[in-house]
Amino acid sequence: MTVRDPIRAEMLRFRPNAIAEVSRLGLGDPGIIPLWFGETDLVTPAFIRDAAKQALDEGYTFYTSAGGHPRLRAALQDWTERWYGVRPELERVWVPGAAMLCVLTALQTCVRTGDEVIVLGPMWPNISQAIEAAGGTPRYVRLDHDGAKGAWSLDLNKIEAAIGPQTKALFIGTPGNPTGWVISDAEIAALLEIARRRGVAIIADEVYSVLFYEAKRAPSFFDHADPDDNVFVVNSFSKSWAMTGWRIGWLIAPRRLAPAMAQLSVSNNTGVTVFAQFGAVAALEKGDQFIAEMVERCRTGRRLLGEFIASQNRLSWVEPRGAFYGYIHVDGLTDSIGFAKNLLATTKVGVAPGAAFACGDDRDESYLRLCFAQDPARLATALERMGAALRD
Repeated sequence: MTVRDPIRAEMLRFRPNAIAEVSRLGLGDPGIIPLWFGETDLVTPAFIRDAAKQALDEGYTFYTSAGGHPRLRAALQDWTERWYGVRPELERVWVPGAAMLCVLTALQTCVRTGDEVIVLGPMWPNISQAIEAAGGTPRYVRLDHDGAKGAWSLDLNKIEAAIGPQTKALFIGTPGNPTGWVISDAEIAALLEIARRRGVAIIADEVYSVLFYEAKRAPSFFDHADPDDNVFVVNSFSKSWAMTGWRIGWLIAPRRLAPAMAQLSVSNNTGVTVFAQFGAVAALEKGDQFIAEMVERCRTGRRLLGEFIASQNRLSWVEPRGAFYGYIHVDGLTDSIGFAKNLLATTKVGVAPGAAFACGDDRDESYLRLCFAQDPARLATALERMGAALRD
């Protein structure tokens, strides 16, 4: 008798992404300069840590609302209004867990097994895996790269052409990881028109929205979307306030989904660690100056990386307009994972291989991603080591 395997075949095919494949070779080695993950080397600011410790000492160790403590959700309303000029209704504001859980929650509301989600790439690899975990299939539309103009650009016609009968959502990160590309106001308006007309949801990853080098913040879907549009805006405390280990993100969802979001928050996670949420409140209420300092730290890192790239014959890039990554093209590189592993072994510098961000082909094999949100002296040391390796 043949026994049926109850495990989904997609789950059996899951493997660590290429960043993990490289980083596992060096995690825990204090001699390594890690530029492979999306985080600064700064510890979370003291005023945030102190708020969480105070809440812990005051006994905030019990259940609270699974969608986020009321005080945190109210603080998110205030912060969104201050930064975006829009005050979302409380029933649209949810804090189910880390930003990836926000993404998965949004996918759960619109993706059935066999459905498709268009992913604008190059894109962080966890997004494709989340789509597959939700039962969907990622379909990639790649940003155009114009080397002569030094720019990444969006072709809206490619987006519309990719929408088929099984397409349920479009995932877009802006500012983008790994490219630093930023969508324009006109492109947001055009994408919304396409989504409304074709019946497609938009999941907008705006985690790097305030890490922007040209204005207070990047263009946002808040600037154009109505409360009942099928638009999910995901954000996180991880990047802007150096809180990667806290695992707290938030989601602004369509207004009519409030009952479903409440239930999904209970089903998926039963809420974020309660006392940690008081640290998040402090970040929102007192953290604008830290964001400004983070942007300047990243601006310095971007300049140092740009100077390094200009000094190397094999390297080129599109200077990022937002986020804190350099997506660097290496002339002649065809095996980004092998190169990153060798670089780690010979220089003790950890970088993310371009293969991790692939859009269903091998065009990213010639790229490496570096996080430049680092102490300038440590970043300079890493680049010096890399330069010697590239000359060998």
